[in-house]
Amino acid sequence: MKITILDGFTLNPGDLSWEELKKFGSLKVFDRTENEVDKIVETIADAEVIFTNKTLLHKETLERVPNVKYIGVLATGYNVVDIATANELGITVTNVPAYSTDAVAQFTFALILELVNQVGVHHAAVQSGEWVNSVDFSFTKTPLVELNGKTIGIIGFGRIGQATAKIAQAFGLKVMVFSNKKYPELESDSFKNVSFEELIEQSDIISLHCPLTEKTEGMINKKSMDQMKDGVILINTSRGPLIVEEDLKNALNSGKVGGAGVDVVSEEPIKKDNPLLQARNIIITPHIAWAPKEARTRLMHIAVSNLEEFLKGNSINVVKM
Repeated sequence: MKITILDGFTLNPGDLSWEELKKFGSLKVFDRTENEVDKIVETIADAEVIFTNKTLLHKETLERVPNVKYIGVLATGYNVVDIATANELGITVTNVPAYSTDAVAQFTFALILELVNQVGVHHAAVQSGEWVNSVDFSFTKTPLVELNGKTIGIIGFGRIGQATAKIAQAFGLKVMVFSNKKYPELESDSFKNVSFEELIEQSDIISLHCPLTEKTEGMINKKSMDQMKDGVILINTSRGPLIVEEDLKNALNSGKVGGAGVDVVSEEPIKKDNPLLQARNIIITPHIAWAPKEARTRLMHIAVSNLEEFLKGNSINVVKM
């Protein structure tokens, strides 16, 4: 069996091993593959098994690679593969769910804590000599915010949203949740199921943990931000297109939104004309919330298990239309 990994560097920049996949057949690993149909077809033409993270496998490509029987997506999101075409061609597609839950929830709070405490700003001030030259034993460069008693609104309440809520409650935050599914058993003084309108109107912090769909695309826009509290903090570790970036830039620069932390943007890598690069009070990180070694190790193990079960005729984590 011939196995090809189209873009292995993101998952394994050198600190993990592909050895477990080699037991299933001959393995070719490409750090990156250009997102160009002819190049992709050339790379996987003789492969029966393909693994991809962000390399696109659309209809035109899949129809030109008749040897392919299995596609393993090295991520939870699978929009890089034309699932309908794969289903029609009898190609099994699997993904890797729930490997980064704790990592993303942790990173969500890394962004929140940096925005409310501005540790980096104050460290830089000390390093530049401001404390050495200060007449006072203590000084602040920005307002500091205590989380206890504030309200965090969580949009989307899957595994990551739930993990984020647990951390939030440990900080003394009150949790509001907007989700397709309600959780009446969790209702308490510190947890409420609410409508989207209630959440955006009453939250001090809003964190996005929902999938990107036709309904959720652009859900954070001028209209919804106008309804938010002045100075609200906005966090996105989910998908970039949930936010209308031009509208967020304007809200940040006007002060309507007090701060934002985003690990994802509408097009990645970020383009130099992305409006968020001209926004005040924003932290932008390069889609790394999922990437601690521990999480990547879990991803690798699940990807290997997915292929192993497929070869046994007992496919798991299968993606279908």
